[in-house]
Order: sequence, then structure tokens, then C-alpha cells
Amino acid sequence: MRLHRLEVEGFGPFRARQIVDFDAFSDDGIFLIGGRTGAGKSSILDAVCFGLYGGVPRYGKDGEKRLRSDHSQPDEPTEVVVEFSTVAGRFRVTRSPEYLRPAKRGGGLTKQAAAVSLEERTDAGWVGRAARAVDVGNELADILQLTQEQFLQVILLAQNRFADFLLSDSSKRQVLLRRLFGTERFEDYQARFDERRRIAEKALGTRRATVDARLEQAEVLVIEGGFGGDAEFVQGADTDARIDALRRALARGDYRAERLEADRDEAEKALAAADAGLAGAKEVRQAQAERDRARTALAALDAQQAEIADAVQRRDGARAAEALRSVIQAASRAEKARAVAADAEHETRTIWNAHGVDIIDGNNETGEAAALRAWASARIREVGAWQRAADLEQQGAARAESVASARHSVADATDALAAVEREREELPAQLADLTERRDAARRQGDRFDDLTRAKADAERRRAAAVDVEKQSAAQAEAERAVLEASTAHTAAQSALTALRRRRLDGYAGELATALVPGEACAVCGSTEHPSPAEHVDPVSADDIAQAEAVRDAAAAAERTASDHESSMRAALAAVRERADGRTVEQAVIELEAATTELAAASAAVEQAIALEGELQAATTRRDENEQRRADAEKQVSAAREQLALAEQSASEAEVLIAQARGEHPSVAARIALVTEQAADAVALADAVDDRETRATAASEALAERSTALQHSPFDEVTAAEAALLAPAELAALEDRISAHAIALGTERQILLDLELRMLPEEAIDLAPAQQAATDARATWTAAVDAANRTRGTVTQLRGLTDTAASEHAAGAEQQAEYDVLRGLADTLAGRGANTHKMNLETFVLAAELEEIVEAANLRLHEMSAGRYQLQHSDALASHGKASGLGIVVFDGFTGQTRPARSLSGGETFLSSLALALGLAEVVTARAGGIRLDTLFIDEGFGSLDADTLEVAMRTLDELRQGGRTVGVISHVEAMQEQIPAQLTVRTLPDGPSVIDAPV
Repeated sequence: MRLHRLEVEGFGPFRARQIVDFDAFSDDGIFLIGGRTGAGKSSILDAVCFGLYGGVPRYGKDGEKRLRSDHSQPDEPTEVVVEFSTVAGRFRVTRSPEYLRPAKRGGGLTKQAAAVSLEERTDAGWVGRAARAVDVGNELADILQLTQEQFLQVILLAQNRFADFLLSDSSKRQVLLRRLFGTERFEDYQARFDERRRIAEKALGTRRATVDARLEQAEVLVIEGGFGGDAEFVQGADTDARIDALRRALARGDYRAERLEADRDEAEKALAAADAGLAGAKEVRQAQAERDRARTALAALDAQQAEIADAVQRRDGARAAEALRSVIQAASRAEKARAVAADAEHETRTIWNAHGVDIIDGNNETGEAAALRAWASARIREVGAWQRAADLEQQGAARAESVASARHSVADATDALAAVEREREELPAQLADLTERRDAARRQGDRFDDLTRAKADAERRRAAAVDVEKQSAAQAEAERAVLEASTAHTAAQSALTALRRRRLDGYAGELATALVPGEACAVCGSTEHPSPAEHVDPVSADDIAQAEAVRDAAAAAERTASDHESSMRAALAAVRERADGRTVEQAVIELEAATTELAAASAAVEQAIALEGELQAATTRRDENEQRRADAEKQVSAAREQLALAEQSASEAEVLIAQARGEHPSVAARIALVTEQAADAVALADAVDDRETRATAASEALAERSTALQHSPFDEVTAAEAALLAPAELAALEDRISAHAIALGTERQILLDLELRMLPEEAIDLAPAQQAATDARATWTAAVDAANRTRGTVTQLRGLTDTAASEHAAGAEQQAEYDVLRGLADTLAGRGANTHKMNLETFVLAAELEEIVEAANLRLHEMSAGRYQLQHSDALASHGKASGLGIVVFDGFTGQTRPARSLSGGETFLSSLALALGLAEVVTARAGGIRLDTLFIDEGFGSLDADTLEVAMRTLDELRQGGRTVGVISHVEAMQEQIPAQLTVRTLPDGPSVIDAPV
């Protein structure tokens, strides 16, 4: 993968768009990204990572909220463009985070959603590949073939990141390697085997418990059933012995069950014989009882003969009278109907006479009903002529309301016309007032943008004034730290000088300790040593080396403190410039004033918009006034015309009502009276007709009854009526006569059959037969219970024994499978015989780590002049900590290994750099052998002395071979002198940073 171009705007410390052309450094192969601390050198790498992966890990979970530049104005964009190429082609990704921007309508701020797009360069130019975040992520995953973690580990070697990998313990190193090589599946394998082991162990325990439970239940059955002795079930015996004992007891149980079943069959035969004897005795006893009952019943039936004869006579008379029932009842109903009709005519005539109307001359009633109906018909016709007047009379209130409503409509239309006239006169003044107020609000609202910028400037000055106070305190603290570091450096240098002086002074004593009598002195050659020097308070080379290390550390601390103090001084100057000489109190007062003025301008903008709407509405009303005036005049004319029509209609109705009312209180009263009279006349006519019809029908019914009596056995109507019976009573009488005859014949036949059997007259005794049957049944019941109980126990015992034997046999096979599975699960999890306590994932990662270390040693051997070599260590960690992924350093000078943390700062950097490069090679090989044409290393060179720095530079020179471009981020002056191709990130006086590219 090769980076070609980077564009950033509104990102991190960069406000204006900055462009980095990485292709410009292709010829040099290595370039330096320099600048003061805090200027934004690492933000270039952050932009690359954000563009490709949408996140910046060093900012944490809330990183996206911190990506937008604090220097950007609300209406300025935030965007990162990364152009790169792989074997798949050349691509460009453009990405923006979520941020707030000014709303296009209504003022205020609104959320600008995050956006991303991916393009590919073809012969026809740039062509879009994806424009949704999820689609771009999937496309980039296929194109880059590196996860974000792998990208950061093999391309963006960030500050201290590769040193962390060298100095981490096994657990932290495992977390990183797991993400880089995707070995989570091995942990899943281990978990699955552990789960299978637990399931198998649980199943085996369940099967064993089942076998024990079945055996215990079977042994209890044997003891309770008496199939064996207690001596057969020895406490603690193995399962096979217990099963054998149960099978022997089962054979005894089968024999006992067969004996009891034979006893049950014998008892069943005896019970059948006893039941048969009892049934015969009961049958004879029942026949005797039936004979005695038939004799008694026949005597009772003979005693009822006289009563039955009387019933026959009554039945025959009722049948003869039944033939006359209809004519008798018809005559009676006709007489009653004639009387009722006469009474009704009398009542109706009384009501009619109350009206005092005489419609017939003389006493002749012939044609009375027809005359009454004719009179009523004439009155009904008169009522029809009066109905229209009655309806008008009933609608009098509605007519009055209609007239009143018409008068109100005239008044309303007149008022509306007057209102239109008044509005016509007032509109010019309203338009002038609204225009003046709108123009005034517009003039005040036109200052909104200027006041917004003024408020933003005031906010920045207030924030800068607060930062001045904070930065002043930090500057003072930095100066104190520089003073302390300088004092410590001076003390360390003085201590080193004193040790060196003591070392020189003690050389004579050190040589004297090596003198041997009779052997030549290494200095003067004499074999006599009359007065050797004393070796007092010796200083060793290790003491000198330790003091030098202390001096170097103090010098580095002094440089660090000095650099920090310089950056604090620059930062203080920058914030003072941004504060523009304001104190916090002055800045707060200015901000409050700007806020007030901005609020007033914002309110004026809203007021101008509202007044513009009111002005447009008033103009519209003015244009519409003439039309509304014409409409109002038309409404006045229509209302007056409607009033005239309503008054004319009311006058005509009153004339018609007066004519129809006559001398009565109202038309409705006159209609009601005449309608009532006509109805009473019709009722009287109906009553006269009904009375005449009923009289004729009564005469005919009496004549028919007399004729029927002459042809019947009855002389009088009363005799026939007395002989009549109700249908139910007649049916009951017939049923009684028939039942007596049937019962008499049945009882005679029963008694005849029983008498022929020659039964004893005395009742026989059932007690002996019943007792014999009871005893036989008790014996049979006991035999059945014993046989069933024993057979059930044997069946249950056989089931338990067979189940226990089959489960025991299956458990042996399951135990063998469990032993294999447990051994495998323990091996994968680092338990049992796994002496290194390494699980499967650690074992796989250890193989990867060995390859990484091997690749790293190819460079470390040269960088350390053959002294150091990294080695993978699978030694067990103490206190049960994770192990298997350790890294130790083999020192060629001593021939011993030592922890990586024992290396000096420069040695740690070189070892970490070699390890990071080896890790990059292995990771890229695992990712399909992709080529890394661009590499970045962020800081770490400040801890190197001149010689070690030279070695690091030679390593970087080797990295650029084969067309690779290496970017180094550093503020070390020696690096700046040795790398001519440079990008410089510098901070402008007003706060944001810019990138100065080579010309």
C-alpha cells in the first residue's frame, strides 16, 4: 500500500485546507515531519487513520467529537481526503465527522451528519465506488486487507506504541496479537471443548446416579418381597456383583409368583361353584315371592269390578254428549255476543247524544247507520279544507322568527358595509406605520452577522484570558521544573566527576591488590613489593557506569523540562495574543455586551419577518377592499328584499287563518271538535250494524241446537251438558278401564305359570349359600392380591435390573469417551499434563511470536552490532499470571538472557523498532503478502545518543530500499540535519497550524 496525497481542513489543529503530497518524497525515500511540540505533527497521522478507518484510537471512544478543529468557524467545513493505491488500483476516500453548522433557515445551529465517499481512478477519471459508511467500510476492508489495529501496528508506528509491545507482559501482548492475527477462533475451540467436557461429565454423573438409584430401588424390592437375604447385598460391593445378586433374587421371585398364580386359579374355581349355588337358591326364593305377589294382585283386581262397571257407563254417556258439544257451545256464544252488541250500541249512542246533533227526522231507525256515515263523511271533507290554515296557524312562531331574522340580516349587512367603509379609510395609515416599523427592524437586524462575529471574537478572548491565567501558572511550574532538573543534572555531573577522581586515585590500591610476592609488577616489573598502596573505598567501573547513567538521565530530564518550558512559554505567548490584552473580567464584560446586542439583533430579524408578513397581509386587504365593498352592497339589497317577502307571506297567512277559525278559539280547536263528532257518528253506525248482525246469528244457533237434541238420547240441554266430560278426564277414564282389563289378564297368566312349577309354600333360607359364597370370594380375593402383588414386584424388579445393567454397560463406553475428551480439553486449556500451562490460542500465538522475533533479529543484530538478540520465552509466569508469550533479550557480551526492561532507553528504542518492523512483515504476510510502500515512525529518537542514532538512521535507509517511503516524526535536531526532505508543521500566531511542504 502507498499513500499519495492527504488533504485536511477543519481537522485537529488545521483550520484552513492543508495538502501533503507524499509522492514528492518518492525520490528521497525518507522524509521528516518536524515542528515544535504541540504543533500537530501527529495529527497528520491521525488524519490518515481517520480517512481510512473513520476513527482515531488515541482519542478514545469520544474521539470523533474532538476531531473538528476548535479554530474553525461554524460555517467552515471539516474534511479529510486520503489518496492511496494498492495492487487493486488507485483510490480516494473523503470523510467528514459529525459537527454543528449554522442552520439555513431560522438561525441557530444544526447537526451536520457524518459523511464518507470512496472513489477509484480509472482511464475516464475518478469514479464513485460507495457513498454510505457501511459500504465504504466493506470496500476498504477488501482493498486494504488490514484492520485498523493491523494498520496502526505495521504502517503508523505511533508514539511509544511499538515499545509497548516489547515491554508488555504476556497477557497484554496476547490481546494485541489476538487482534492482529484474529485467533479468537482458537479460544472458541477451547471453550467448546470445555463445554463438551462439562456436558459429558454431567451426562456420565447422571448415568451413574441413575444406575445407583435403580439398584437401590431393586434391592429394596428384593428385601420387601422376601426374594433373598440381606447377606447377598454387601455394603460397598461393585455394580456387577450387585446386578448378579439381583438376577438370582429375580429367579426366586419368578418361582414364587408362579406358585401364587396356581393358588389363585384354584380359588377362582371354588368361587364359581359357590356363586352358582347362591344364584340357584336366589332364583327359587324370587319365584316364591312373585307367586305370592300375583295372588294378592289378582284378589285386588277382582274387588274393583263394580267400580269399573260404573266407569264404563260414564264413559258411554260422555261419548254421546260429546257429539252435541259444538252446537250447544255455539248457541251459548251467539246469545252472549248479541247481549254484548246491544250494550255497546247503548254506550255509543249515549256518547253521540251528548253532542246534541240531530241528523234523522222522526223515530224511524231504518237507514240510521247510513245517515250517520254520510254526515261524518261531509264533516271530514270540511276538515280537509281547514288543514292548510291549521298548518299556517302552527307555523306562526316560525314566520315571526323569519321576519325577525330578515330584519337582523338587513342590520348585519348594513354594519358590514359600514365596516368595509371604515377599513377603506384606515388602511393607508396602517400601511405607512407597518412599512416604517419593518424598515427600522431591518436596519437593526442587518447587524446580526457583524454582531455574531463580534460575539465569537469576545468568546475567544474570554477563553484566551482564562487560558492566560492557567498557562501562566503552568509556565511558572515549568520554570521551577527546569530549575530542579538543572540542579539535579549539576549534582549528578558533580557526583560523576568525584567518582572518576576517586577511581583515578584508587588505581594504585587496585593494582596493589593484584601483586603476588615473587611475581613481577605489571607497572615497574619488580618482583619485590616492599610498600604496596592500600585499596581504601574502591570505585568500580560499574559504579562509574551507574553514575554516568544517572548523569545521562538527569541531562535527558533537563532537556525534557527545558523543551516543556519552551513550549509553555510559546503557548503563553499565543494565548496572550489571542486574549488581545484583556483580563478575564474585561473579556466577560465585553462578551455579555456582545451577547445582549446579538440577542437584540436576532429579535429584530424575527420582528422584521413578522412585520413583512403583516405588511403583505395589509396590502392584500387593501386590494381586496373594493371587492368586499361591492359584495357588502349586494348583501344589503338581498337582505332587504328577503325582509319584504317575509312580511308579505306573514300577512297572507293571517287572513287565511281568520277565515278558517270562525267563532272557535283556533283552527286546531275547530278541527279537533269536528273530527271527534265524525268519529263518534261512525262508531254509532258500526254499533248499530254489529247489534243487528249478532241478533240474526243468535236466532240461527238456537234453531240448530233444538234440531240436534231431537236426534240424541238426551231430552234436555241440561242433561247433555251434565254428561259432558273434559277430554283429559275422558281419556283418564278410558285408560283406567283398559289398564284394569290388561292387569287382570297378566296376573292370571303369571299365577298359572308359577302354580305349575309346584314351588314350596314356605320360603327357603338363603343364609348358608350366601356365607359359602362370601368365604369363597374372600379366599379368591386374597389369592389374586398375593399373585398380582408378587408378579408386579417381579416385573418392577426385572425392569429396574435390566435398566441398571444396560445403563451400566453404556456408562463404561461413555467413561472411555469422557476420559479422551477430558484429556483433550485439559491439553487445549493448558491443564493436566500441559507442563507449560499454555492454552491452544497461546500456543498458536507463540508460533507467530517466534516468527516475529526471528524477523526482528535480522535487523536488531546489525543495529546492536551483534550484541543483542530477542528470544521468545514460554517460561511459566509467577503467581499464576498468563505465560507463554514472553520476550527476553540475549546479551552476546555476557552470554545470558535478561528482561527487556533492563535495556537502556536507546537500546529499548532500537529493539522496539526492530520488533515493530518484524511484526509488520509477519502481519502483512498473513494478510496476503501485501506490500507496504509507505511507513511512518512517530518519535522515540530523542532518547538516542549520537552513535545509536546513526545506527537507527542506517536502518531507516534500509527500509526505503525497493521504492518504500518512510516518514519520520521527530523534533531532534540531529534528525533534521540528516534528513533533507522535510514537512514542517508550525503554529500561526492566531492559534491554528499550517503545513509547510518542500518547494
